[in-house]
Amino acid sequence: MKKLTIQLESLACPSCMQKIENATKVLQGVQKDSVKVLFNSSKVKLDFDESRIAAEAIEQAISTLGYEVKKSQVKEI
Repeated sequence: MKKLTIQLESLACPSCMQKIENATKVLQGVQKDSVKVLFNSSKVKLDFDESRIAAEAIEQAISTLGYEVKKSQVKEI
């Protein structure tokens, strides 16, 4: 299992948080109960199984929603 932190350009409203949470929780390999979107810091934090999904695919799912990914960091847990 790996931990992913994604820094977004910005989040405009709380509904943006919900949209990102819903989109990432349905991805195969993302641990659904680990998904946290932090409005004030514009970060997404989650745990994922790298054998089932790549960090880039998670970033792409968020980008597809219209949110710009500034940077991401993967850590082993």
